Amino acid sequence: MGLPSELVELLKRHRAEQDAERATAAQLWRDAGYVFATPTGEPINPSTDYHQWKRLLARAGLRDGRLHDARHTAATALLILGVPERAVMGLMGWSTTAMAARYQHITSTVRDDVAERVGGLIWGPSESD
Repeated sequence: MGLPSELVELLKRHRAEQDAERATAAQLWRDAGYVFATPTGEPINPSTDYHQWKRLLARAGLRDGRLHDARHTAATALLILGVPERAVMGLMGWSTTAMAARYQHITSTVRDDVAERVGGLIWGPSESD
């Protein structure tokens, strides 16, 4: 499936909650196939989505950011994990490798890992290895 099992469980729980909303809304429910919808099945208003995102960040104690910034975070996390570029492209829905340059950001962790690996290639394993 390509999703962490914890996320699959959260989505299953969300589906059960949405099923309850569907039952409560009865004939008012508009089934348009949205995973995240209003209590009557309609698309979430972008303004509502924006404000819910901001509240979520504040409650989690995270710095303020745009919802779109989460895509950059996800892409960079995949880079840190060493996920092959082709797999990242498929997961992120990119058709060109240029998108990796736009979304993936080199972190100090990545930079340090590259330096260590290059050093190991040139000078051999370090004493601590």
